Amino acid sequence: MFDKQTYVSRRAKLKKLVKDGVIILFGNNESPCNFPNNGYYPFRQDSSFLYYFGQNRDGLVGVIDIDNDKETLVGNDIDIEDIVWYGSVDSVCDLAAQVGVANSAPMRALKDICDEAMRQKRTIHFLPPYRHDIKIQIHDLLGIHPDKQKAAASMTLIKAVVKMRSTKEQQEIEELERAGKIGYLMHTTAMRLTKPGVTEKFVGGQVDGIANSYGAMVSFPTIFSQHGEIMHGNPSMAVLEAGRLALCDAGAETVNNYCSDHTRTMPVSGKFTQRQLEIYSIVEACHDYVLEVAKPGVKYMDVHFAVCRLMTERLKELGLMKGDTDEAVRAGAHAMFLPHGLGHMMGMDVHDMENLDQINVGFDEETRPNLEQFGTNCLRMGRRLEEGFVVTDEPGIYFIPALIDNWKASGHCKEFLNFDKLETYKDFGGIRIEDDVLITADGCRFIGDERIPYHAKDVEAFMANN
Repeated sequence: MFDKQTYVSRRAKLKKLVKDGVIILFGNNESPCNFPNNGYYPFRQDSSFLYYFGQNRDGLVGVIDIDNDKETLVGNDIDIEDIVWYGSVDSVCDLAAQVGVANSAPMRALKDICDEAMRQKRTIHFLPPYRHDIKIQIHDLLGIHPDKQKAAASMTLIKAVVKMRSTKEQQEIEELERAGKIGYLMHTTAMRLTKPGVTEKFVGGQVDGIANSYGAMVSFPTIFSQHGEIMHGNPSMAVLEAGRLALCDAGAETVNNYCSDHTRTMPVSGKFTQRQLEIYSIVEACHDYVLEVAKPGVKYMDVHFAVCRLMTERLKELGLMKGDTDEAVRAGAHAMFLPHGLGHMMGMDVHDMENLDQINVGFDEETRPNLEQFGTNCLRMGRRLEEGFVVTDEPGIYFIPALIDNWKASGHCKEFLNFDKLETYKDFGGIRIEDDVLITADGCRFIGDERIPYHAKDVEAFMANN
């Protein structure tokens, strides 16, 4: 948790942006597994609640009455049975005082607050809920059916939260740097352990353990797989095989819930084959090119397509693509190899604020998503970059057998793709390289002091010496 004034200032700014009405920010509840007292799933507080109210306890709701300039932390104090099992915790009143909130109330009071606001026909602002228990609570409080709640959520509040959380404060950047340090330990651990005969599950479990040991938890379920062409390939019991590539996409959350997100692709045998190096060098060049072109005022959509053009040029040199580069990219031919966007916002959520709807986070009135074209429709971040934004830089090249067969059968983009050559790569897998990028006053830089090895020779050297 940051200092009290951080949360006081954030709420004051939020009130100015929203202007009137009552803001209700729901914290999260516990998510048990299989039976109520099995806290198998680690508690994770709602990020927007954390941003404005700072407290990491379950069962809390923050209320900001803008018109009456009154702030209230709502929640029930724990009883003696909870104390016996989990120990004493601060009262809700004490929790409120720690973040500069003058008032506290038990949960039953929230209904009275909402009823009075509705009686006075005042606007009640809430964010789109993503958990079913909160949807039920909103239904009980406001009478809005869960199916209607996303549409009923306050766009004014959404825009205010996106505006504030998009630009990272210095203390947030420092937390992201800490997350990057844990990420370094996670990925170098994966590199040390990757060798023939080890299972994917073993490496993935060790990577998760690093995050749990040094921070709060992983920032998303770890991806570790020899099938790098599967975007979200969770670790299986498959044994790592000599000659194949292993892709590790993993990140950590700090104890203050700021995230890292990195991807590395490494040769199981410790050395890349010539064919692997040819593809790897393209991804490496695309990854580094972002540092040259990403800066304040530039649309991240334009950075994405600049990378796609570079990738297309290099794939043409290998005979996998052909034709005019600009026409190929306009047609979406590059999505055969890169079916996702270049990156996304990063912060307290690994896909920062995605629960507020990506069109509100990664796009704006000027920059709209293209939801029709395969690949481009997965671009999560397209708007103009601003100083203080943190985005991921994650180009990749994947050879997906089913996609190759599908496009070949339909003739899709046949004027730009060499399907005969593609057939010989069906056993290749996929390569992705990812780092977190901070937009600075005149350019950008990677988050983290220690760079996880990613240049091919550095990856090979690290694996040989560890």
